[in-house]
Amino acid sequence: MALIKTVRGFTPVYGENCFFADNAVIVGDVVMGNECSIWFNAVLRGDVNAIRIGNKVNIQDGAVLHTLYRKSIVEIGHQVSVGHNVVIHGAKICDNSLIGMGAVILDHAVIGENSIIAAGAVVLSGTVVESGSLYAGAPAKRMKDVSPEQTREMIERIADNYLMYASWFKE
Repeated sequence: MALIKTVRGFTPVYGENCFFADNAVIVGDVVMGNECSIWFNAVLRGDVNAIRIGNKVNIQDGAVLHTLYRKSIVEIGHQVSVGHNVVIHGAKICDNSLIGMGAVILDHAVIGENSIIAAGAVVLSGTVVESGSLYAGAPAKRMKDVSPEQTREMIERIADNYLMYASWFKE
């Protein structure tokens, strides 16, 4: 069973039809919506400040979400996929976005809706990613627009797939 722990008087809160892998860690001031999945070895550490997650969000294996004490929070919108081994530290990820494997997103960065952050990208503190953009590199730079077809094919499909994968573990 996942480690879900109260810290500093804050107990994680989550909606309906969520899946938490056996060794996921969710502590402190974490609030998430419906149909979320937190996968193996993922850590949501709401000990020093808030983590807010919308509906139909998947936080994949080895990802870490954390904040700066009294200075930043993590905000993740709806239908967002956070890839394996991603680090999100005090940043905002808007709706319908995909964060590729191994990406790092630092404090006060904002990832606009319908955007893709490529695998291994490093989004520096304070960076604002325009909605509908693909960013890649270290430091991450705008590469191109994300088409409606890419949004359907990648962002929506991956979010839907993770709902299906989570259902396999509930049998």
